[in-house]
Amino acid sequence: MSSDEKATNKRTIFIFITAFMLPVILAKIALDNNWFNQAATNKGELIQPALDMGTLQVKSVDPKWKLLYVLPEKCTESCKNALYSIAQVHSALGKERNRAETLVLAFAGSDTEQLALANEQAEYRVVNTNEETLKQVFKDTDIQGIFIADTLNNIILRYPVYDNKEDAILHSRDMLFDIRKVLKLSRIG
Repeated sequence: MSSDEKATNKRTIFIFITAFMLPVILAKIALDNNWFNQAATNKGELIQPALDMGTLQVKSVDPKWKLLYVLPEKCTESCKNALYSIAQVHSALGKERNRAETLVLAFAGSDTEQLALANEQAEYRVVNTNEETLKQVFKDTDIQGIFIADTLNNIILRYPVYDNKEDAILHSRDMLFDIRKVLKLSRIG
């Protein structure tokens, strides 16, 4: 073998190795620096780590996914829109609606008028608790929002509430998208 052939062979091997190693190195750098969206398809805010709502003593005969809302002391338009949204999302689940339930968490200071209305309506399940338990469950998370909890009582997603009814309806589609996705992927509930 001549020196030209050896140089060509070395160059070919170098190009071959570079062609396979360069994408791996670039992918590693991209992952380390968070240069792209890491395949997140959920529309709500992912809560990490998930919040354990086991202390709320939410008992069900069958494990169900939960759409939950904490009823505030004064139920403003955003509160009414949130209650409307979770009821509409639950209805929109169609044949899958028996795998999910809507929970309204109420404490001693919750708006009594809205609490009475929620108790009268069959689409809501009202769970009474106290402020200390709510603080224990939600820790540093803002409770002003709509949440999705899994069948093991872990709160995993949060959605903002809106004062404008059109915005609330528009963004309830995000909630519907996520709950349909988890119901499709989950064999439980």
